[in-house]
This record gives sequence, structure tokens and C-alpha cells, in this order.
Amino acid sequence: MKYKIGIMQGRLVRREIKSRLQSFPWKNWRNEIVLAKKYKINFIEWTLDYKDFYKNPLIKYPFLVKKILNKNNIKTESVTCDFFMQRPPFHKKKYKTTEFLLKLISVSRVVGIKYIVIPLVDNSSLKNIKNKKKIISYFKQFQKINKSNKVKIIFEFDLKPKKVIQFINKLDNSFGINYDLGNSAFYRHNFEEEKKYFYRVFNIHLKDRNRAGQSVLFGKGLVKFHEFFKFLNKIKYKNLLILQSFIPSNNNVVINTMQNYKFIKKSYENK
Repeated sequence: MKYKIGIMQGRLVRREIKSRLQSFPWKNWRNEIVLAKKYKINFIEWTLDYKDFYKNPLIKYPFLVKKILNKNNIKTESVTCDFFMQRPPFHKKKYKTTEFLLKLISVSRVVGIKYIVIPLVDNSSLKNIKNKKKIISYFKQFQKINKSNKVKIIFEFDLKPKKVIQFINKLDNSFGINYDLGNSAFYRHNFEEEKKYFYRVFNIHLKDRNRAGQSVLFGKGLVKFHEFFKFLNKIKYKNLLILQSFIPSNNNVVINTMQNYKFIKKSYENK
């Protein structure tokens, strides 16, 4: 079975902000698209930060971005909204998070975006009932907007599987789940319980983490890749697999990413 394998932005170019594991590659986003074509990677997941949101080329020049992607036979079907994690709207109403989200949805048709990933982790984690109620109420306003624009808003959680099911069942089918393989292994979530919500999973972030929580090369950490791909084959998963692997701070970025990419291809081809 052939999967749609891609990379998160910044996995083929050097880290531009050394203090952050992930950020938009301002200097090298065009070059990364060219490199993706060179290494036969067909999908790139875009990232959007709160700072300089309107300067991001996806937002400022969506037709140009689409032209460059098409020229290199690359698709961007998913976008990670790091701006939501950086400035969650249930913390302060003055944040422009809602405005940004509506703008992103409006450009989604231009670029061919299908999935808008909302990280409900770290600063935007739903650690208490009050925040859960707030965020469910908040996103219900997007139900009609999602359907008219033919996009899905999908959430990444750090909750236990039963809590994830309870949350997603409160929203209609214009919403779904982004599953993070490395985080799940690190948090020691019960995979048998997680399987119950995979009918709502539309995007998967691939990473491997060790017991200390550090991202490591695939196959060197806690993730049981053999078991995972066996399950994906069983359910005939046809959606995206995005490498969100660790970006080293040296010149080994491409070497590491392609080692991980080949590991994933070999993992599913052997099933």
C-alpha cells in the first residue's frame, strides 16, 4: 500500500531560529520546495506563526505560492497553525487568533489546503474542564465556514484517548484529529484505545521520541513503527503522513530527514 508521505516545513533546510524546534523558514522556503522535488517528496505541510502572520507568503501571496508548488509538483494539503498554540484565544480575547484563522480558511482554496491543524498542546493544552468547554464553543462557530470552504479543522491533543473521543464527538464531521505518533508513545497512551478514534484521523505527524522526551532518529526511540503501520494497512489509511522529525542545528538536516524518510518508506513497504 502506498501512503502520501510528506514533510513539515524546515525539514530540508537549516533551522533559522536555533532556540525553536519548529518555525517558518523565512529565508529558505522556496529553496526547500525545490529540494523536496529533488528528493522526490511530494507533500509539504506549511507552518504559520503568530509573529508576522500577514507577511507569510502563504497568506500574503497565495497565488505565487501555488504557482511555485505546482512548478515543482509539490502539494500543500495541510497547514499547522502554531499561532494558535502561541496565542490561544481562550487566554486573551485581544489576540488576533480568530482573525488569522478566518484568513487562512479564505486562502485555503487557492493553494489546495484540505486540513488546518490546530495544536491543543503546551500553551494551548486543554488541561481543565473550563478550557475544554470554551474551545468547543469557540470552534462551533466555524462549522458552516469549514463546509462552505471544503476544509477540515483537525486537532492535535495531549489528552488521553477517552478524553480525545469525548472532545471530538462534540463537534461535527467538518472537524477531525491530527495524530502525533511520537507524542503518543512518549505519553504512553494506550494504542488500543487510540484506535477507536482513527476514523476521525486525517493527518499524522511522524516523529520518534526517547524516554527523556527528546526527538530522535526514527527507530531509535519509543515508537513501535511495525505495529503502527500494520494497523494503518488494516484500516486502509489513505491520508497524509507528515515527517515532523527533529531538526539538528548543524548541516545534517537533509541527511537526517532523508534517513527518516527512507525508514518510513521501508516500514510500510515491508508490511
